[in-house]
Amino acid sequence: MAENLNRVTANSKCYDNDASNCAKYGRLYNWADAKSACPAGWHLPSDAEWTALTDAVGGELTAGTKLKATSGWYNDGNGTDQYGFSALPGGFGISDGSFRNVGYGGYWWGATENDATGARRRLMYYDSEYVGRDYGDLTILYSVRCAQD
Repeated sequence: MAENLNRVTANSKCYDNDASNCAKYGRLYNWADAKSACPAGWHLPSDAEWTALTDAVGGELTAGTKLKATSGWYNDGNGTDQYGFSALPGGFGISDGSFRNVGYGGYWWGATENDATGARRRLMYYDSEYVGRDYGDLTILYSVRCAQD
């Protein structure tokens, strides 16, 4: 997918509960909703699929620049969008109802669960070429990109 998913699920939200943010950045999902949010013929990518993407565009150390959109990132931290991925910094939502980092960071769920509290996610920041890989708390709201079946 060349944009963040904007499909309504039971617990998905727009950043700051503002519909204009959904139009720009897509919706934010907890991990349970992220696993079923992709439309028919698509799926939440596994950690291995995310790794294949970053490897294909030159490795995680520089993939962020090539995958980030050419506008929309804080302080001109835009990318080249060399592969049409158009990553945007949709920020994230917290279970207390607050939101953080729109414009500064993009965070995307992966389908690979770590344990009962965490699953793999990928992240990009305005001030880095890097595509990070770590675990996110299952209750946090992140963006979703779907991979074609």
